[in-house]
Amino acid sequence: MLTPVAVLASLALIGWLIYRGVRQQPIRAHTVVRALAYLTGLYTYAFFLSMDFPLLIKVVVSIVLGAVLIVLGATIQRRRPADKS
Repeated sequence: MLTPVAVLASLALIGWLIYRGVRQQPIRAHTVVRALAYLTGLYTYAFFLSMDFPLLIKVVVSIVLGAVLIVLGATIQRRRPADKS
């Protein structure tokens, strides 16, 4: 159900951009980036809802583990002294 909504939202965004371009109205970059972020979130939400539950758990655990490893690596890198040379 959410996939067709995401597709229609993508088409609406493209149509809105074309409409603004034809009327020569300014398009702010942060507005376009925010719209793309919303569409990405909608696609991601629709994708996760289409998964079966065990696969969803594996994906979520992988994402959380990846985030933990990134934070751990950044913390270790910050604690090392910088080379003076």
